[in-house]
Amino acid sequence: MAYKLKSHRGAAKRFKKTASGGFKR
Repeated sequence: MAYKLKSHRGAAKRFKKTASGGFKR
């Protein structure tokens, strides 16, 4: 998940919501 490290700052908020939806980047 290198893309997560790159935009992990703004993805952190979406990452938690997507994790519940099925982790859809």
